[in-house]
Amino acid sequence: MVSCDKHLNCDQKEESDLGKDEAIRDGTEYRIQIKEKFCIMRDKNPLLRESEDFHHEITPEDRELLEHLFDGDVETGEQPRTVVLQGMAGVGKTTLVRKAMLDWAEGNLYQQKFEYVFYLSAREINQLKEKSFVQLVSKNWPSREGPISSLLRKVMLPESSLLVTTRLTAYKRLKPLLKSHHCVELVGMSEDERKEYIYQFFEDKEWAIQAFSSLRNNETLFNMCQVPLMCRVICTCLKQQMQKRDDVTLTCQTTTALFTCLFTLVGRSCPSLPDQIQLKNLCHLAAKGIWTMTYVFYRESLRKHGLSKSDVSVFLDMNILQKDSEYENCYVFTHLHVQEYFAAMFYTLKGNRGTRDHSLQPFEDLKLLLESKAYEDTHLMQMKCFLFGLLNEDRVMQLEKTFYCTMSLGLKWELIQWIETLGNSEYSPSQLRFLELFHCLYETQDGAFISQAMSCFQKVDIDICGKIHLLVSSFCLKHCQCLRTVKLTVTIALEKMLDSRPPDETWQIDHDHITHCWQDLCSVLHTNEDLRELDLFHNHLDELVIKILCQELRHPNCKLQKLLLRFVSFPDGCKDIFSVLTQNQNLIHLDLKGSDVGDNGVKSLCEALKCPDCKLQNLRLESCNLSTVCCLNISNALIRNQSLIFLNLSTNNLLDDGVELLCEALRHPMCYLQRLSIERCGLTVAGCEDLSSSLISSKRLTHLSLADNFLGDDGVKLISDALKHPRCTLRSLVLRRCNFTSLSTEYLSASLLLNKSLTHLDLGSNCLKDDGVKLLCDAVRHPSCNLQDLGLMGCALTSACCLDLASAILNNPNLRILDLGNNNLQDDGAKILCEALRHPSCNIERLELEYCGLTALCCQELSATLRSNQRLTKINLTRNILGREGIKTLCDALQSPRCKLQILGLCKEAFDKEGQKLLKAVEVNNPHLTIKSTCNDQNEEDGSWWQHF
Repeated sequence: MVSCDKHLNCDQKEESDLGKDEAIRDGTEYRIQIKEKFCIMRDKNPLLRESEDFHHEITPEDRELLEHLFDGDVETGEQPRTVVLQGMAGVGKTTLVRKAMLDWAEGNLYQQKFEYVFYLSAREINQLKEKSFVQLVSKNWPSREGPISSLLRKVMLPESSLLVTTRLTAYKRLKPLLKSHHCVELVGMSEDERKEYIYQFFEDKEWAIQAFSSLRNNETLFNMCQVPLMCRVICTCLKQQMQKRDDVTLTCQTTTALFTCLFTLVGRSCPSLPDQIQLKNLCHLAAKGIWTMTYVFYRESLRKHGLSKSDVSVFLDMNILQKDSEYENCYVFTHLHVQEYFAAMFYTLKGNRGTRDHSLQPFEDLKLLLESKAYEDTHLMQMKCFLFGLLNEDRVMQLEKTFYCTMSLGLKWELIQWIETLGNSEYSPSQLRFLELFHCLYETQDGAFISQAMSCFQKVDIDICGKIHLLVSSFCLKHCQCLRTVKLTVTIALEKMLDSRPPDETWQIDHDHITHCWQDLCSVLHTNEDLRELDLFHNHLDELVIKILCQELRHPNCKLQKLLLRFVSFPDGCKDIFSVLTQNQNLIHLDLKGSDVGDNGVKSLCEALKCPDCKLQNLRLESCNLSTVCCLNISNALIRNQSLIFLNLSTNNLLDDGVELLCEALRHPMCYLQRLSIERCGLTVAGCEDLSSSLISSKRLTHLSLADNFLGDDGVKLISDALKHPRCTLRSLVLRRCNFTSLSTEYLSASLLLNKSLTHLDLGSNCLKDDGVKLLCDAVRHPSCNLQDLGLMGCALTSACCLDLASAILNNPNLRILDLGNNNLQDDGAKILCEALRHPSCNIERLELEYCGLTALCCQELSATLRSNQRLTKINLTRNILGREGIKTLCDALQSPRCKLQILGLCKEAFDKEGQKLLKAVEVNNPHLTIKSTCNDQNEEDGSWWQHF
């Protein structure tokens, strides 16, 4: 814990054995010592060679924070004994603690709460080889001895109260030591305070506006300005550039550009500069420190890294390193970002990695840094960004000229190879953390490099929840020339990015910048002619966004075919979006699932659908807040539109009256619709009458999903009667969760004997029981039944029906897919099915046995089946307790060359280490087999069309 940050502050009530009078006398002397010690401290700004008097007065905001740090929980009343004050480097944690110590000593703070307050510094403790706790807390106040970690865990001095300061990146390592702690974050200067600071720094108002706008347009740099030291350093750098009439907007584009500019300015004013060896040693020290989260260095550590006293003096003169004014032989980089910058430089200095005298240390492997994840290794992210930024040729030239060093641009090709490996990996786009990659690529400001690096990616998935995300995504996307799919989630409206402050002289500059970024991002729709799919998910689309998006969709070079606007909030309806349908004839798929389209929106949509120029084929309006009223407009559009063949209206309150209107269109000879999903639409037996007549009259309808409607046995009878008619062309029928019983299997069985087109039937989650399935199997095994796919998931089946199922499997050569998941078949049922599966006349290719009560007792039969069946390519065994012995038996079969299985549904994490090891060995030895815990990857043609179109 001590090495996590500079200081640890311990507030302890007196527990010594000294007498009261002596305690009062010594306490008075102790307060005097505290006042003397903390009054003489000075705040230094070593980067600028300036210092300012330390002002100990606590602001009202700071006093409010300090006074309530140890308040009890409102609900439980329990008071925290340990409080962690965390924040970014330099934000003022230590300064606040110093002020608190001084204020307590002067009698202005914590007088009723704490009788004694002690200040412990990690820097001082780290230099001590041996020292008792008595000596640590105070030379005057005795206490029990013990290690500091015991203090944190409250093994020692359990009644004491602790205030621990730590950086955000170190808290993860500190947390396991803490017991019943409360965490408070110190955020530094607010946006208004930063603005006020910048405006006071620049005497010229135009310069102030330019600096503030340039910084605010790069959220990373603007966040750095929360730290007063960094804000002053950055402003000083920009001011010097303005005096030379340089373009500060370029400097503020990236953190690397700004820090390179800073050290270029520092280098010009230094009497001596480091040589290549000195710079390498410093960078090695910085890199190791970042990896190990070490930010305070002692003389011995510097010597181990080849830095002599004279070497250190060079970096002290350049204000890269800073010597602690209180503790001897103690050094730090002048700021964490300075350390991160030189740590990144370690990897770019020519001949640096792997050529040192000592053996290669793990952190020197560039691949480890590249593969680090921002959410796991937050302390490495800025260093990684600096690394990419140091690939920019202009930055390299500046640094080589400043430090007289040689840097390697050959690193570019290593990074490109690593990114290409990502692009060719099996990871899904969401797993690749594109936003993190874009942050790094943006730092390069090298379009050609980004284009080459991203050339192997056909799909990206990005989440924009701030200005910096919009900035880096808009820059990188326009250089990704091979994309076919872009998934974009915008969790904050662009106009709201400006609402955090009132309009002022910089508001319009910000607005123009945000607009430009969104235009750059959307320009990929016409600059990348390979782009076929845009998925805007859970987005807050304001008028600005809609306007720019529609402009790009109307562009003659836009080849987009599939537009998904799912769970989107539209401003003032969707008219602009729908008008695009008549102007972009490449657009054939529109998905509005979960968006609040409403009846008025549907009216505008249907007007577009009626236009002859609209070529839309697929339309998804699931969960779009539609009612019966919209069905008349949709019905009219279906008659007029000759391209629309897929329509999903599920999860809308259409009711029987709405379905009646839709059926009028289905019966019309000019209706070209082939697939219709009206799940969860409030349909009852009354609506089935209209549907029944439509199934007979429609010449084109082939797929119908009625899942999650209360049809009952009477409703299924009406549908079954229609299926018997020779003019019925239906191929797929989904009746999941329609509340019917085994009685309906009589009607359906009769239909299966007469219907020549139906190949897919899903009856899942209805109470058919064994008797109902027996009736169904009688029809399925009949030679006239053409069924290929039968869904019986969750139909209350037991092993008693498995003989009938086995007979159907053996006697129906058409049956390819059988879903028996979530039924209590048990081992006896599985053994009966396996015997049928091993028969030469069995043609089953996919079998679902998820959650069927299977154990290790059936694994021998399953293994024999996997060895002998040459047609079975997929089997789902998830949520069955097969055990180690069962999985061992299965693995023997899965590694057999006779096993033709391609997909095995099995959750590897559900097994012990030995079981997981066996499954990993299978994946290595059988490269044609994929083992995964979810098997819901079926496409439209194998039974899941109603979920995916």
